[in-house]
Amino acid sequence: MQPFEEIVVEHGPVVMRVCRALLGPVDADDAWSETFLAALRAYPDLRPGSNVAGWLVTIAHRKAIDQIRARSRAPEPTAVPAEALPGRDPGPEPADTELHGAVAALPFKARLAVVYRYLADLSYAEVGALLECSQAAARRNAADGIARLRRHLGASPASPKQKDES
Repeated sequence: MQPFEEIVVEHGPVVMRVCRALLGPVDADDAWSETFLAALRAYPDLRPGSNVAGWLVTIAHRKAIDQIRARSRAPEPTAVPAEALPGRDPGPEPADTELHGAVAALPFKARLAVVYRYLADLSYAEVGALLECSQAAARRNAADGIARLRRHLGASPASPKQKDES
């Protein structure tokens, strides 16, 4: 079995991209840490030959959903200016606020399908499993999400890079 440290180095960036796409840069750090803490505990029981990237994205998905639920239950102060709210800091990577806003505005399942397919590079079968829907529905959600992003961002209908189906 591969040492866990190598797993973190190899798959950490993908997990961070997924967390940032779902939660924003500030909350993503917590979700990333929680993902790898949970993965560290479960790693000894992982079956040999498992898709480690898919397993980690599944854990990250659940951690992100937990944070989204917790955030929706938490009170929001109204006297704080919008610039000071958590999640507005672009973090170490340059922020594309227009793209991030467009992704955040997608319907929930379309947003998740786009993130998991195009940022985490999961197959449609894996995306469907995460979203608890069929592979065809996962493909449709991702296609609808990309189409909405293109319309919103004014991109041409032809994609610069078509992903092969996995």
